[in-house]
Amino acid sequence: MSMLTPPGMGGRYRIRGNKYPRMRRPRRRGRLVVLAVASVAVLGMIGWGTLQLIDVFTGNGRKASAAGAKADCESKVTPSPTATAPLPEPGGITVNVFNATTRSGLAKQTADELKKRGFKIGDVGNATKEFDKKVKGTGILLGPGASETTSLPVLATQLTAAERRTDAARKGKDVDLIIGTAFKGLTKKADADKALAALAKPEPTSTDKQTC
Repeated sequence: MSMLTPPGMGGRYRIRGNKYPRMRRPRRRGRLVVLAVASVAVLGMIGWGTLQLIDVFTGNGRKASAAGAKADCESKVTPSPTATAPLPEPGGITVNVFNATTRSGLAKQTADELKKRGFKIGDVGNATKEFDKKVKGTGILLGPGASETTSLPVLATQLTAAERRTDAARKGKDVDLIIGTAFKGLTKKADADKALAALAKPEPTSTDKQTC
């Protein structure tokens, strides 16, 4: 029996040679490698997710902004432009009153009412053949080209439903009120005064602009 053979283990259990065999279990290297790879993958996913969260909250170097139009942009209100020149007062407007209907005395009656309201009165009488019995509405306000943004809007406050016309070849500053067949009277004085006051001091409308 060899000196390396433990007692009682003769025969086929005899150990030959001059070294004891290694009795420990073999290392499970494959499992360790898998665990290491999985750990690296998990850490990589955690790092990637962290970077994504940082990118969301910081805007990738840009300033973060709250959701919504008010938070994204700053609204600015800009008043709309108003007329550069003030409108004339009724006392600075001369109105010619012409009757294009079959009702007699209508031109003088209307002219007297306009005079009470502060307008100057020019010619009063029947309309010319161009308009006589041809004005179907309440009336026509006619003046030179420049009157479109000056005297006509002021006169229109007294007969709001009247049609406005301008004649570029017409001279002077006088305007005409040609009474039509649908005319029943001037606009009520209280309503006309309100319209005139609003015309003299219009409320500026605003346009919203957003600067981001």
